[in-house]
Amino acid sequence: MNILAITQARMGSSRFPRKVIQRIEDKSLLEIHLIRALKSRKISKLIVATTIERDSIEICDICDKLNVSYYRGSTENVLERFIYASAGENPDYIVRLTSDCPLIDPNEIDNVIHFAVENNFDYASNTLKPTFPDGLDVEVFKYSALVAAFENSKLLSEKEHVTPYIWKNSSFNHKNIFSAGCFSSNIDNSNYRITVDTYEDFLVIKQLVILIGYERPWYDYIELIKDNKIILYNKSDIRNLGYIKSLKFDD
Repeated sequence: MNILAITQARMGSSRFPRKVIQRIEDKSLLEIHLIRALKSRKISKLIVATTIERDSIEICDICDKLNVSYYRGSTENVLERFIYASAGENPDYIVRLTSDCPLIDPNEIDNVIHFAVENNFDYASNTLKPTFPDGLDVEVFKYSALVAAFENSKLLSEKEHVTPYIWKNSSFNHKNIFSAGCFSSNIDNSNYRITVDTYEDFLVIKQLVILIGYERPWYDYIELIKDNKIILYNKSDIRNLGYIKSLKFDD
């Protein structure tokens, strides 16, 4: 089984430019993200899909440092970036990750992969009905589904966010083009936030990493938040704000 993980990373961001290279002690957020993702036992290969923007060379340098492959492509059409990044890899499944999730958990990556493969889903994620904290987002889908999305996506939001065409046309939404399932946690922690969209998010992650390091399981970080061991600067942030904003530009 060839399972290709692709994580998207770029320097430009309307809310927090250059966020992926922000450093906590001696590591950038992108380094932390990649180090954690590479601990997955089920991923065959990890590729960073970045952009042709001049500043993205700094992302490429981080990839070279960690011996991670990368592809540089379209700035706005991330779906196209995924297609070209996977060209020649002949994957059975694609795992979509995003570099604004520095504390992505390798065990949860593997859990969603197992869930997708075991049930032969075209698409599976832990985000269709969120129960995990924002910042542990994992999507797993058949390569054939990615190709179908690339060939049929028309809306800007579908191209910018890669998977909306798939999950909107899935059995989870009572459609019959793709089969889909949601991997859920026994405990709902979806109101907690360990992603980085804003500088305030970064300040939260910085506290967590300084307190217990960057290699702990996700629930250790959430326990610190629950125990009020850190200052929450990002209480008012909205989940999936980027996707919500992109819908405004759909025809």
